[in-house]
Amino acid sequence: MLKILDRYIIKTFFGPFFFIFSVLFFIFIVNIIWVQLGQFMGKGLSYWQILKLLFYLGVNVISMVLPLTILLASIMSFGEFGERYELAAMKAAGIPLTRVMIPLLGISTALAIMLFFFSNNIIPDFQKKAKNMLFNIAQTKPAINFTPGQFIDQIPGYMVKFDKIYGENGENIEGVFVHKKANAYENQQSVVAEKGKFVPAANKNFLKLVLYNGYVFEDAFAGKGDNVRLKQPDQAIKFDTLVSHFDISEIINKAIEKEQITDDYRFQTYNQLDGTIAKNKKDNKQFFDNIGAEVLNQTNSVITYMDKGNKHKVAPKTQIKLDTVKGEKKLEIIYNSYSRLDNLKSTLESKKNEYSSNVKYFSKVVIYQQRIVAYSVTCIIFFLIGASLGSIIRKGGMGLPVIIAIVIFIVFYVMNVGVENMSWSGKMNPYLAAWLPNLILLPFGVWMTYKALTDSQLFDAEKYKALFKPITKRFTKSKEHQRYQ
Repeated sequence: MLKILDRYIIKTFFGPFFFIFSVLFFIFIVNIIWVQLGQFMGKGLSYWQILKLLFYLGVNVISMVLPLTILLASIMSFGEFGERYELAAMKAAGIPLTRVMIPLLGISTALAIMLFFFSNNIIPDFQKKAKNMLFNIAQTKPAINFTPGQFIDQIPGYMVKFDKIYGENGENIEGVFVHKKANAYENQQSVVAEKGKFVPAANKNFLKLVLYNGYVFEDAFAGKGDNVRLKQPDQAIKFDTLVSHFDISEIINKAIEKEQITDDYRFQTYNQLDGTIAKNKKDNKQFFDNIGAEVLNQTNSVITYMDKGNKHKVAPKTQIKLDTVKGEKKLEIIYNSYSRLDNLKSTLESKKNEYSSNVKYFSKVVIYQQRIVAYSVTCIIFFLIGASLGSIIRKGGMGLPVIIAIVIFIVFYVMNVGVENMSWSGKMNPYLAAWLPNLILLPFGVWMTYKALTDSQLFDAEKYKALFKPITKRFTKSKEHQRYQ
């Protein structure tokens, strides 16, 4: 009997689970597309490459999608049990709520363990693929990396320079110089134009450039000797409009997934991150040991450090009284003192920035590592909250449960972002910052479970009216009882 009940509970849970997971995954993917849309446009990418990149990026959001899915699915499942009076029937049959929650608690625990291994072993690899692919995509449109006034050899076989680049996507150029790279037996060719424009080509493997008002300079006698070159000078062809196609297939097709970025903590597993954290601790300790001595040396360049075992003391130097110094010497002392203070201020500012950067990086690594485990624990906490809330509100469907789940997730997300920023600024231990949202939500989940087990009317409006009745009674005017005959 109980095995049939367990199968029914699990079946009821996985129905909304797969639907909600698909919807949330789609929403996160749409958000990624919206954020990364500018990097996709005009890059000559195929649909397969775009889908592959979205898949790489989408895998990385599963660690956030799965806990929210468990929360919402558990609220909806137990809400439907309560709405159809199935929970009441189970209790009447002597089956407590804890026994009803056990199969789904086991499922949530299994999903949490799977999320840990997924976050630890699979997501880092996809993080590497996505980051490298985004980096390489940024290189596939040469115009985006051109610097006005500088020679660039990014287009294979050509050296180009643009005096001015403008337009919404950097498609308009002025002061164009294009030189074709050639060996000793090929014709040397250079193109100079007043202005031009990048235009989408029919073949995505080519970059189309339309030039206006310019000249084509070509040496048609390469490798034929100096005598022939003297008899016929270089050719110059004037044009009003010139359309050029540059083959960029090597950039697009070969380098799109080339791994050029390998040193990133997000590419590492939990155990590998231990080594990164230990190395970062050692580097930070060395930095903190050196910073004091460096600032102290600059603060007082006159004093020299002596060995601790040296028993001889140097007599303190006589201090110069500024009132006794006159003329240019006084101005010189003031100027030197000001210069030293200004240099010290600059040193302190640079060290402060370096210190903040070290603290922020260390916090990022620690939080990323701890969240591999923390998000798995969040799945179990969200199940306790969701199952308890569902059995209390006794409402299924996509109405009230969705609102409650979104509110809880927003609170969780805001706590994550808040403690993360505090940790980056050095105001909170990164280990505590990674676990604090779970530490706050766990007592809430236990309390909600207790309320559900004791059949608490947590969302009963009449109960709260009765609670505040002694207070509201003071502000309401009582009416005398009237008898009607």
